[in-house]
Amino acid sequence: MNDLEPLLDRIAELLDQAEGADDPVRLEQTLTDGYARALTLEAERTSLAQRVRRLTASLGESGGSSTSEVSALARRLDACDVSFERLQEELVRLKRRHSRAVRAGAGWGCRQTSPERTA
Repeated sequence: MNDLEPLLDRIAELLDQAEGADDPVRLEQTLTDGYARALTLEAERTSLAQRVRRLTASLGESGGSSTSEVSALARRLDACDVSFERLQEELVRLKRRHSRAVRAGAGWGCRQTSPERTA
């Protein structure tokens, strides 16, 4: 899960800068990278959970898996869950920041409306 740190560092860097300096394109690219990483973590989690179930079912059979193997996989599964939750929390914060940056860049609240046409 160490390969998650550079992405989390990049997110933290974006969140630490002043909001007026936000680049919506950079925020969006980082969100995209984060969502891709979250999908990878979900796939890894699903794979680990399936392996744990298969190995658990074979415990006690001759030639079956050992409890240490199941324990190791369960620890990896827990680490994957922690990483996913951590990434998800940071992505929520970054998404809010991105939304504010887009609204600010679009000048919402400062638009002039065109006069209504009369018939």
